[in-house]
Amino acid sequence: MPTLSRRQVVLSAFAAAPAARLPVLIVDGMNNHDWKAGTRALRGILEASGRFQVEVSTTPSTAVDQEGWARWRPEFHRYSVVINNFNGGHKSDGVRWPTPVEQSLEQYVSKGGGLVVFHAANNAFLEWTDYNEMIGLGWRDKTFGPGLILDEHERVVVVPAGEGLGPGHGPRHDFEMSVRDPRHPVTRGLPKTWVHPSEQLTHGQHGAAQPKHGAIEKELRILTYALSKDSRRREPLDWVRSWGKGRIYTTMLGHTWKDEPNPNLLDPHFQTLLVNGTEWAATGRVSARPAIGWAG
Repeated sequence: MPTLSRRQVVLSAFAAAPAARLPVLIVDGMNNHDWKAGTRALRGILEASGRFQVEVSTTPSTAVDQEGWARWRPEFHRYSVVINNFNGGHKSDGVRWPTPVEQSLEQYVSKGGGLVVFHAANNAFLEWTDYNEMIGLGWRDKTFGPGLILDEHERVVVVPAGEGLGPGHGPRHDFEMSVRDPRHPVTRGLPKTWVHPSEQLTHGQHGAAQPKHGAIEKELRILTYALSKDSRRREPLDWVRSWGKGRIYTTMLGHTWKDEPNPNLLDPHFQTLLVNGTEWAATGRVSARPAIGWAG
């Protein structure tokens, strides 16, 4: 019986060893949604995939807690990716993070850190210029900046600022989602279409994403979309964007409401998008087909 060399043993053990889990930080504490249920789902889905180790940083619960805000200093640099599940309001009086924390996130992303913007987190920070640049599109008035939709051939159509619809959505319902970019690591392996259950289908997102020299895809890449019965347009639902050396993944999916069931969070296609999008934001790639199995 042949014996293995020391080098073969080491290589065999290395190959069999599970990959280290990527450290993830979820930021929550305020939201017009049930942010506790949202964070519980995010953490459960990501950890069930086997790819991530998740920690949570919760902000003070009120804007007037000055001592709490002075103490709240998340250390973004300790993590491969940050998930924002915070929404202090979509208007000019919305709650902002302390200036040192905002500057810390800007530095983190610009130097290569990953950011995931979860559902209503794209409503937040109307007057934070760099955050608007990071997300590309947000729950912003139509005068704020251009909007993006898709035509019947899945080509990007730029809606000029001041035109079209402002942000909105109808009641949660089942609707057909479509993958626009099947070659991107986040969507690779997903079916072309599926029915996503009991979700809000947002429309009329506007923001800082603008075509430069006609190259809108270099500014913001739309991965999935759905035809809205409210706007009667093909609205982006998942997209990616770069800012500095960092990568940002936004999903408009994930509506959670108090005292309501949230079957949308159990959809394996949503869970796949979340897991892949988080790994892509962290590393720029997706290692393998994720293990999906969080059941609430």
